[in-house]
Amino acid sequence: MRKRTLGQTGPAVGALGLGAMGMTSGVYGISDRAESIATVHAALDAGLTLIDTGDHYGAGHNEMLLAEALRGRPRESYLLSVKFGALLAPGGGFLGQDSRPAAVKNFLIHSMTRLGVDYVDIFRPARLDPDVPIEDTVGAIKEMIEAGYVRHVGLSEVGAKTIRRACAVHPVADLQIEYSLISRGVEADVLPTLRELGVGMTAYGVLSRGLISGHWKNAAAQPGDNRSRMPRFSGDNVEHNLALVEALRRVAEAKGCTVAQLAIAWVAAQGDDIIPLVGARTRNRLKEALPAAHLTLSADDLAEIEKAVPAGSAHGDRYPAAMMANLGAGN
Repeated sequence: MRKRTLGQTGPAVGALGLGAMGMTSGVYGISDRAESIATVHAALDAGLTLIDTGDHYGAGHNEMLLAEALRGRPRESYLLSVKFGALLAPGGGFLGQDSRPAAVKNFLIHSMTRLGVDYVDIFRPARLDPDVPIEDTVGAIKEMIEAGYVRHVGLSEVGAKTIRRACAVHPVADLQIEYSLISRGVEADVLPTLRELGVGMTAYGVLSRGLISGHWKNAAAQPGDNRSRMPRFSGDNVEHNLALVEALRRVAEAKGCTVAQLAIAWVAAQGDDIIPLVGARTRNRLKEALPAAHLTLSADDLAEIEKAVPAGSAHGDRYPAAMMANLGAGN
């Protein structure tokens, strides 16, 4: 696995990262714990070193799953990116974000305990807290870096103004944000700002939650799979979006790869400062994704992809309206 560096100050990591969110039941339907652990092992064995999780994934169960999967592995052989601060209610429901300095430290000790580690490689607020200046939040993470409990500052789903303010307090390794062929909002302002400031990007949703994987079928959601609530998977939107996938499939077939491989490789081709996160829940899906790290796209390939899936061609937002309002991408 080739490596890329997260920005000017971040660590060197495998050219693909592993997103663990889907390994926790209740996000995309029922998950198989044993298969999830086997997938983590297979990812590490293949040279993926960056693993992304969040303290709210499965209300902490995602971190405990990773602790089991990573047990016995040398700590220096993997890097943990942890999002913190998303507030959940019993029975489900998002209550907001808590990024107060005291909360930062509290969330950190609980994450380290669940993960079974004595430091976190990248620590980032899951969303922007409108009630807490980003300077205060980053300042608290900086204190934890100085104390040896964190290695790098990260951000998640924020806009150019917030990135600049955060960097004024401490160097930021990377911004985690959704980026795919059908989610290209970062290109106008956020991505140029990251490059100006020397901040990397970890791109999640590179397959738009499976929609552009080449495997999704309309009405494929299972009980407990919350994709059915997302506008891109609903009504006429999903039919339109799957037609885009079929156009992309024709390009993939001509290239001799799968749709998923082409979509992942497209994200990676947008710059060496971008690390696509692969949300594989099974070894089969991981095995399919891995060749994307070595798939080279020519200018002609990129032009054909653009014809198949032009910017802005997808129908429907990536989240429901209430969740879109909490992203903070304009700040």
